[in-house]
This record gives sequence, C-alpha cells and structure tokens, in this order.
Amino acid sequence: MAEIFKGPHIGVLSSQFPSSLHPNLGLSVRERMFRVARRLPLFVVSPTPWVPLEDWIRQNLNPTLRPSMPGYEEQQGIPVWFPRFLTVPCPDLMRRLDGWTMAKGAYSRFAALHSAGRLGLIDAHGAYPDGYAGVLLGRWLGVPVTITLHGGELVCTEDSRLLMKLREALKGASRIFAVSETLRQFALELGAPDDRVEVVGNGVDAESFRPRDRNAARAALGISPTASVLVVSGSGQPSGEKDYSRVIEALPTLVERRPGLVCLLIGSDSLEKSGRARLEAQVERQGLKETVRFLDGLPPDKLSALLSAADLFVSAAHHEGPATALLEAMACGLPIVAFDAGGNRELVCRPEFGELVPLGDPSVLKTAIDQGLSRTWDRVAIRRYGETHHWDGRVNRLCRAFTEAVAERRA
Repeated sequence: MAEIFKGPHIGVLSSQFPSSLHPNLGLSVRERMFRVARRLPLFVVSPTPWVPLEDWIRQNLNPTLRPSMPGYEEQQGIPVWFPRFLTVPCPDLMRRLDGWTMAKGAYSRFAALHSAGRLGLIDAHGAYPDGYAGVLLGRWLGVPVTITLHGGELVCTEDSRLLMKLREALKGASRIFAVSETLRQFALELGAPDDRVEVVGNGVDAESFRPRDRNAARAALGISPTASVLVVSGSGQPSGEKDYSRVIEALPTLVERRPGLVCLLIGSDSLEKSGRARLEAQVERQGLKETVRFLDGLPPDKLSALLSAADLFVSAAHHEGPATALLEAMACGLPIVAFDAGGNRELVCRPEFGELVPLGDPSVLKTAIDQGLSRTWDRVAIRRYGETHHWDGRVNRLCRAFTEAVAERRA
C-alpha cells in the first residue's frame, strides 16, 4: 500500500540519467526516483563530463565523440538539469578529479534551488564520483546527503586513491541505500556504519511488464515462431561495450547448432558511438548480420512484447547490482542467464529461474545459453516470482528515510 508523505524537496544527483540524446542511460535511476516524486517534491541534476575544445574535437578529429547533452529537460513533469563539469582527457587523472569537478559544476544549480527553499536533501546515485560530489555539495550547502549503491562502485577498488575517495563519500553520507545485500556488505567492509546502511532494491512495474501473446509478439518483430530467440542486455553504461561483445563471441557456435537463431541486443544505444560502431563491426566480421539486431529506446509496452517473444534473457553485465532489466524479464516469465556478480544471486536464487555463470570463461557462458535454450521452463512460476518485487514497499522505505534524515539534521 502506497503511503502519502509530506516531506522535503529531494535533489537527485546522478551522472547516469536518461535524456533525449541518451534515452537508455540510467533508466533504473529514473524509474526509482520518479516513483519517489509521486510522494515527495523532487528535481534532478545530471552532471555531464566536458572536455575543453570538445566541439572542435568532434568536428575535426573524432566524430563518434559523445554528443553534448541538453542543458535542461522536463521529463514526466520533473525538472532535469544537465550542467557540465570539467574532465581531464587522461583516464587515471580524470577519475581522481571527477568528484570535485562534478561538485563544482553542479554547485550553482543546487545553490539556487537551496536559496529558493527547494532543497532539503541530496540523493546521489553511485558512490564515486556522484556520491563524493554529493557529500561535498551537502557540506557546502548544509543539507544531508544519501548515497545509493548500484554496483558500479566496485571498479573503484582497483585504484587505491579512488578507494580512499569512496570511503570518504560513504563516511560523509547520512544514509546509504544498497540495491542488494552484496553491496550492503561491500559498504560495511569499507567502514560504513551498520546503522546507516540498508538494502532497498529496485522493483518492477508488473502491470507494464507482463507476458504478452508470444506468436503475436514474434510476428510484430518478423521472427519465425520456431526460431530460438535471445534478448541480451549489457550494463547500460557508456563503457559497457565488453558486456555485449562477450555474448556476440559466443553466437557463431550457437547459430551452427540452432540455424535461424535471433539475438536482440537492447540498451546498446547507451554506449559511446565508437563502442557501438565496434560492436557492429564485430557482428559483421563474425558473419552475424542476419542473427543480431540492435533495438534501442524501447518504451515499456514494446519492451514487454519483445521479452515475451524471447526464449531466454542474457544479462552480460559483470559488476552491477541486481539490474532492473532482470526483474522486467522475469515479470514477463523469461528465464535468465547472468554472470554470478553483484547481487544477481539474490534474484536468480533458484535453478527454476535461470542459471548464473562464473566470470571470465566464455565457454561456460556459451554452454549456459545453449542449455537454457534447450530446457523447458515454467514461465508462469517465473512471472509469479518476478511480480513479487513490486515498487510500493521500496518507495515507502525511501521516502521515510529521506524524511528522517532531514529531521535528524534539523534536530
């Protein structure tokens, strides 16, 4: 049951947020927070990296460089700003400075809204650089900060200096939300206080994502009723090219065993243009142009129909928490093959829902997909499990925590 809250204005800080130019970027963040916006007033600031001479570089040296983001959009009645922040074109140095430059780039927007009485709390998504920037902004403006861990933080542990900034961000947050128990344990291992960390996973809209007529869905896509059909999703990040590439590598052998196999890649438009171009070249090089389709920017009803047309959902993401995409597929009755990473084990928790495979072994992934296509699944049971992950309880917990965090700061 949804609760009605009268509480503070929430400022969402997320560099991974959809726009008209990147419609599939950070969809789970928008789904989560726009549901909060039905209960609490909310706006979004999505800082985007900017390199000096970016326009000139795009025109003269690298036409595949990401397009500039819009300055402002209104999405479903919610204001969304896309301020730019300076980034240095040196991979190591860039990430170490991004937290500070992101905070500076977003400061004027947050300060203006704070002065207008429209900012009570900053909710940052991802501990670095967003969470680190959020903690700085909270300190400068005197408002509490919450951080939501989605799983991308794990790559920061590979650099000792980034790990230090990650610890600082978690230490400075009033509350930390982890989308899985795995990420909650990760935060505790980094020194986050136990009483400040809780699991609030993503949910699924079981009304929008439900099984549709399989034959009709296939007919609409021009797919044979007898073909084997995979739906493949990557990490949804601009750097997620390798996720899709792993599955494409496995396809030639699968096509030999299953002539007519169709592989539908969703969400790949969130990649940089250069990454998308390399995937398309890989598909052509491996002779898979008749097998692989890139499908982008699908609204829930069309995505639900596409999932209903498939035999198996393959999640190629290798470091995120349990993705919303998995829940959407399961709500449509689709079995899963995914890497045993992040919080995937918490969703694919029984063999009748799918199979998890270890990272780093392409042959195991190939075998799991082949076996998943051969097996008879109870899609009704999968659907029944998927729809238990509804949003209402999760959103109630978030709104309650936001309101408590602001009250504690005022006290």
